[in-house]
Amino acid sequence: MFKKRWFQTLTLFIMVFLLILLISVTDFIFDPIFKYIGAVAIPIVGAGVLFYLTKPIVRLLDKYKVHRVFSIIIVFLLISLVIYLIATYIAPIAQKQFANLIENIPKMVEGAQDLITYWQSNQDMLPKNFEDTLNDITSNLQSYIEVAMSFLFGFIGQLIGFVFALVLVPFFLFFMLKDGEKFVPFVTQIFSEKKAKNLKSLLHKIDETLTSYIQGQLLVSFAIGVLLFIGYLIIDLHYALTLALFGMLMCVIPFIGPFIAVVPAVIVGFFQDPMMAVWVGVVMVVAQQIEGNLISPNVMGRALALHPLTIITIILAAGSIAGFLGILFAVPFYAIVKTIIVHFYQTYVRSQEDEEDALI
Repeated sequence: MFKKRWFQTLTLFIMVFLLILLISVTDFIFDPIFKYIGAVAIPIVGAGVLFYLTKPIVRLLDKYKVHRVFSIIIVFLLISLVIYLIATYIAPIAQKQFANLIENIPKMVEGAQDLITYWQSNQDMLPKNFEDTLNDITSNLQSYIEVAMSFLFGFIGQLIGFVFALVLVPFFLFFMLKDGEKFVPFVTQIFSEKKAKNLKSLLHKIDETLTSYIQGQLLVSFAIGVLLFIGYLIIDLHYALTLALFGMLMCVIPFIGPFIAVVPAVIVGFFQDPMMAVWVGVVMVVAQQIEGNLISPNVMGRALALHPLTIITIILAAGSIAGFLGILFAVPFYAIVKTIIVHFYQTYVRSQEDEEDALI
């Protein structure tokens, strides 16, 4: 019985649950560790994203025999140039448009109240409960907007703290680019040759997964942002740059990001002109078609092979557990876990086949 696969699998699940129970009981031991990880998580994640974005540049310079330190200096100069261009040409326009949007929110609220009032006055067959709900929304619309704005400013406060944490990103990025290739030999040196080879294969697969996701998702998001900006300019939508930048940021979230991205654009377009909301939807559909048929297949391919239903389930679960950060990191985390499980399953199958061949 001990050699049966079902018994080994059951034992594994029991051991995992016991480990989780042990960690939950002794959480006072792990609490300082988790706090330390939380303190350095933002710089490490930020540097990791930049590492995977700039790694192709460093490898290209390595082919031309450029010293690694000089390659890193070139990368930092390119990053500084991008930041300078954004701060000089994009940030002032986006800031001005965002300020104008905030100033026009009361007018939008007033317009929404007038629209609801007009609709109520011309509807005699509305159910009583529905009419009470509309009255409640109309009377409390301003308070809803204030709550949303307080959430927005709270998010801005968190963003400021996030920006301060980003100060450490260049230091982490420098050493990742300089010594990143030494990580795998350092980890595998304590294992036997066979196990070290297996671990190197696993780490290589994880690296490929992260590379595919980070480079692909960010390039796709950037492409969607550019397409939205061009589309918004064509239909003459107000605050085009700000809404396109918001769309680009939201499209970092797989699958459901585009649906979130279009919401503020539709609202702004509706108050500009009801027909404009339809045109905003058309722009998003066109951008999605171009992205889905031309950009994603060439940039991301099918490296992750994640079903849309799986992505939605993961994002909903992660959002309820860890909020926005959970939504942001759930898919790559799941992709890594899937890569690890598949790797060990394939290793197990190969070991079983080798044993059978040895018996034969």
